[in-house]
Amino acid sequence: MIWLVWRQHRAAYWTLLAATALSVAWIILKRADLTDYLAAHGWPSATGKWVDGLGPYQFELQKVGLGLGFAPILLGVFLAAPLLAGDLETGTAKLIASQSASRIRWLCTKLGLSMLVVVLCTTALSIAFGWWFEPIKSSDSGTSWSDGFIFDNTGPVPVALALFTVAAGVAIGMILRRTLLSMVVTFVAAVIVQLLWGRARLHLGDVITLTTTGKDHPMVFPEVPHGAIEIDRWYATGSGGTRGLGTCINGASESIRAACRQKADISGWSIDYLPISQLHSMQWFGASILFVLTALITVFILLRGHKRVV
Repeated sequence: MIWLVWRQHRAAYWTLLAATALSVAWIILKRADLTDYLAAHGWPSATGKWVDGLGPYQFELQKVGLGLGFAPILLGVFLAAPLLAGDLETGTAKLIASQSASRIRWLCTKLGLSMLVVVLCTTALSIAFGWWFEPIKSSDSGTSWSDGFIFDNTGPVPVALALFTVAAGVAIGMILRRTLLSMVVTFVAAVIVQLLWGRARLHLGDVITLTTTGKDHPMVFPEVPHGAIEIDRWYATGSGGTRGLGTCINGASESIRAACRQKADISGWSIDYLPISQLHSMQWFGASILFVLTALITVFILLRGHKRVV
């Protein structure tokens, strides 16, 4: 059965493996270019000039990260959607169901082998991309660890996103039973998943609030920890509340604005931020949700396949 499934989908599998190998090799070369530049300009010294010339390297990192962000969509459309839909549309599924091997064994082999290839490829790309980004992860270089092209391409997140999209694509193909239609619907569903994930990304962490006090210096802005992502900021009041940043900005002079702040009981700043130390916990929390959803979809596929000729 493994030989049969591999031979049936060998073009897709070999394409994925070859593309991954070439991508990893290219990332290794680009990482070497980055480290050569950093070593020549005083990295990791805070007084070095290495930050000033990072622009081209960051732009390249961003382009590759954005490209890798399309990988789950492509996997869902070109690998997952036709995986069962093609067999259902051509009648191959009925032929296989009439053989001595059970439908569940056939489904498990198709899903298992496809997901194994996906896990191998996305894990390799995640490790390579994270290794590339590691030297400048905590720098004030303008590239933030919370950006989608970083957060979604390192750690367990790319594996979880790819597996979820693949499982969803297979389920869509099983239900619709038409290859082209399944590919179109899977594409739309995968894009929606990416958009929803992008909106939920920063909600995976435990937001920390930093508040300053002191009516004599209400405008002294506090520094958040190095590498942290600022979520929002307000004025803090002496009573423990907050006011919007638009409070007391229309005064003709600083003395008038200061009087306004005193009247409004503004005593400092309130800053919400996410420290870089939460990166891995946020990634694993989000990935665990996707893994659970992937497992549920897989159970649905197996149950549906067990009850009827798929």
